[in-house]
Amino acid sequence: MGITSFEGKTAFVTGGASGIGLGISKVLAARGAQVVMADLRPDHIEEALEDFAGAGRSNQVSAMLLDVTQREAYAEAAEKMQRDFGGIDILVNNAGVGPEGPVLSATYADYDFGFGVNIGGVINGFVSFLPQMVAHGRGGHIVSTACLAAEVVMPGRMAIYAASKAAVCHYCEAVKPDLAEHGIGVSILLPGPIKSKIHETGQNRPEHLREGSGFAESEEQLARREVGDWWMEPEEAGEMVARGILDDTTYIVTHGIFKNQMRARAEAVLAATPDSETQFGDGDSI
Repeated sequence: MGITSFEGKTAFVTGGASGIGLGISKVLAARGAQVVMADLRPDHIEEALEDFAGAGRSNQVSAMLLDVTQREAYAEAAEKMQRDFGGIDILVNNAGVGPEGPVLSATYADYDFGFGVNIGGVINGFVSFLPQMVAHGRGGHIVSTACLAAEVVMPGRMAIYAASKAAVCHYCEAVKPDLAEHGIGVSILLPGPIKSKIHETGQNRPEHLREGSGFAESEEQLARREVGDWWMEPEEAGEMVARGILDDTTYIVTHGIFKNQMRARAEAVLAATPDSETQFGDGDSI
């Protein structure tokens, strides 16, 4: 089983109306999938649907408002996909936020926001959709967006973001063999600089997590960040994701810019690891 073609498949893409998510939505629709873009922002949804209409692909897409941290709403979205499409074939856990700021200024509001969206949203996607993907017996594929920041040592101001994205990586790596038994592939998207709207993180923070946040000033500065001309186009990342789904690639890496830092981190862990497979810290053995 697994995905060998996108024709006739149904894809559910969170954060699907802008940035990387929109790039993935466009590519999957162009390849024949029926795409449902789930997004928190009505303005992004409106712009995305206009974009598809202008390209003559309105019949390939639909959209819904969804906050991926709201479990009841996510469960209702999964039920709607079951009613309307007989369940989904492809889940893209793409919705994410980029909280950053001085670690000594971070409060519970900042931790709850970053981890709630970046790993909580992924967990909610798995819990809401896996039962129907297993039950319909067609197999399928799940892609979750992490970040290259998850694979290197980042500055302290990026700790919440990097740690939440690292959790996405480890979770997806761990569940891949189990899901393969049901014909469901698992991929992790590890993007570098992409032309996205993650700098609008502050606008996506719910009101109850604004109060008491230590990152307000940092998020105002982030909102003024300019996207570099040399950054990858979202649709190019979308093409990489499409190929990764067809090949059941575990790691979909968009850039090689952190390769040396990734190697240095791995080598540091290996260097600290005892040679014996059975020895514990002070000479104790199994």
